[in-house]
Amino acid sequence: MIRAIFFDIDGTLLSFQTHQVPVSTQKALQLLHEQGMKLFVATGRPPKTAAYLLDVFDFHFDGYVTMNGQYCLVGDQVIYEQCIPSQAIAQLLPYLEREQIACDFVERDYVYINLYNEKARQISEALGRPDILGPVEDVRRALNHKIYQLSPFIYAEEEEEFFRHLPGCKSARWTPLFADIIPAEGGKPTGMAQMLAHFDIHPQEAMAFGDGGNDLEMLQYVGTGVAMGNAVDAVRAAADYVTTDVDHDGIWNALVHFGLLPAHSAVPQPARM
Repeated sequence: MIRAIFFDIDGTLLSFQTHQVPVSTQKALQLLHEQGMKLFVATGRPPKTAAYLLDVFDFHFDGYVTMNGQYCLVGDQVIYEQCIPSQAIAQLLPYLEREQIACDFVERDYVYINLYNEKARQISEALGRPDILGPVEDVRRALNHKIYQLSPFIYAEEEEEFFRHLPGCKSARWTPLFADIIPAEGGKPTGMAQMLAHFDIHPQEAMAFGDGGNDLEMLQYVGTGVAMGNAVDAVRAAADYVTTDVDHDGIWNALVHFGLLPAHSAVPQPARM
């Protein structure tokens, strides 16, 4: 029996095309809550930008696994947090400066960047996500403030060299354009385990929806992993089920498939103006 469901944000709850939560997804979440299902967000975003969902859809989840599992919230209660050690960041800073690599530094309530370059600007425009780029700051700030995640604007083939200068960390990449960097023992499943333990729910009683590379382990961790139709190939291959894409009622259709919504339910349509 499924008692809890985790949802990625970008490309799963939120469309890359419309930057909205589909009407069918909004209705599905409301129906599941009425049934007593525990519903969670599991995202690479920090808490501040994860809360952006409230701007497009007035719905409160039971918990938030943010920054790829590094910071987990139930209401205002922090149930788990893990930072990148400042010693590791100190080793990285000279390399970023020498190679002129743009990198976001992600604190709990603040995101800043060491420098703007053409790659960072192009990536921000391509994703339609101006919030990816924070203001430019003196990166020595990172030595005295908790950093939960780094987001360097590098491609996958550049990661090996990057990690030579940042020990004890790994990539949670969800796009070819940049990487989310977290502690080696971190990841969405780490935060999800804390969330499920808080609510006394076993992983086999949980379902997860995702589309990006950083969702692969999440789908494998729970009893039922669902890949969106727009998911990358590795995530589709790892999933128990592949639904339609986010813009074609993927979450609604999967929930009907698994019997969590009535099979005869009509897919909700946007209200006509």
